[in-house]
Amino acid sequence: MRIALFLIALCFSLTAAAANKLQDVRVWPSPDKFRVVFDLSEKPQFTHFNLTNGHRLVIDFKSTSLKTDLKKLKIKSDLVTRIRTSRPPKKGMLRLVIDLKRGIKPRIFSLPPTGPYGDRLVVDLPKKVVAKTPAKKTTTVVKTSSDKSKQTRDIVIAIDAGHGGEDPGSIGASGRYEKTVTLAISKMLAKRLNDTKGVKAVLTRTGDYYVGLNKRSAIARKASSDLLLSIHADAFTSRKPNGASVLVLSNKRADTEVGRVLEDNERHSELLGGVGEIIESNENSKYLARTLIDMSMEHAKVESYSIASDILHNFSPVTRLHQRKPVLASLAVLKSPDFPSLLIETGFISNVKDEKNLFSTSHRKKLVNAIYNAVIDYFKEKAPEGTYFANYRPKKHTVVRGDSLSMLAKRYKTSVAKIKKHNGMRSNVLRIGQVLKIPQS
Repeated sequence: MRIALFLIALCFSLTAAAANKLQDVRVWPSPDKFRVVFDLSEKPQFTHFNLTNGHRLVIDFKSTSLKTDLKKLKIKSDLVTRIRTSRPPKKGMLRLVIDLKRGIKPRIFSLPPTGPYGDRLVVDLPKKVVAKTPAKKTTTVVKTSSDKSKQTRDIVIAIDAGHGGEDPGSIGASGRYEKTVTLAISKMLAKRLNDTKGVKAVLTRTGDYYVGLNKRSAIARKASSDLLLSIHADAFTSRKPNGASVLVLSNKRADTEVGRVLEDNERHSELLGGVGEIIESNENSKYLARTLIDMSMEHAKVESYSIASDILHNFSPVTRLHQRKPVLASLAVLKSPDFPSLLIETGFISNVKDEKNLFSTSHRKKLVNAIYNAVIDYFKEKAPEGTYFANYRPKKHTVVRGDSLSMLAKRYKTSVAKIKKHNGMRSNVLRIGQVLKIPQS
């Protein structure tokens, strides 16, 4: 009887010893760190240490078995060589070794189940190198009437591709990810802006990796941005809602149901990909949040609303509008007092038709053109001091007796069509005293 009980206890002990299962390993390289994610069946119990005689990070998982093939893991990194198993110190444990090219101080934390993922152990390996930044445009020199040269700066527009890496964002009707759409549109918009004289675009992320919500605004601030555009694709519990919308900051709870869902999704995104950064600077984040809330952001909010309204106006011929006026919501990426910030929902990825459009290059170009025209028109009217746009003063002409469009086009070296378009004219008729804006030749 005692032997039987002993065997039962032994079997139970062996089963418990490998109760947890390491089901998958994923890697996410980014400019500032290399992230390794271990997917487990249960919350991990682990210890870790560094070895310097051949730089290695060793992680010991208690009561865990390996259920994935590490040899199939593809790693392209200037920091990590490979991830492998090693002999564990005790039976029932799983020892993993991350071989490194140099010594680093890792940040390791576990994450609870959320969205498409179960329990995870996240390892962030800082690269300790200066991240590549977009090449600066050559400073423009504008000649003044006094024949003295005056240096001007570019207008800087930060473009934030929503989600990324661990955080896929919303998942479309056919299973495609929001993070893919947002990055594609952001890169397309950045190229269009960078091709414009006097404008420079800065991307908060350039690949498939996660950037913390507070860090997105920090990247824009470090680049001395004049505007932040956060690109997203909406989703809802039903597949019926469709169309684009633009969100601006409200210090109160969102004023629409979709806005409230977005606020909830923002917290969800932090659980998916950004908790490590929150853990690292929890007190600073709290202080920053209090400071930003206390600061006056009226100017940034007013300008954000103005640009958002213009984008919606430009969207109307291109796509259906889910909301015809800017939506108010309290989102972290909108809370910078330094510059206007907008969150642009380019459509509902949960809607079959919208999802198809969002993965169409031609439709993306139409969205990008609509955003681009609204932004450029805004900065032509309200160019920051010291910028190229501020030094380019649009010419105005007051119509007098004998003026005609063809004569004005010849005088100002432009075309009749451009003058009419620039002034929203449908006919060639001019009125004495009428003030015309003359387009740049």
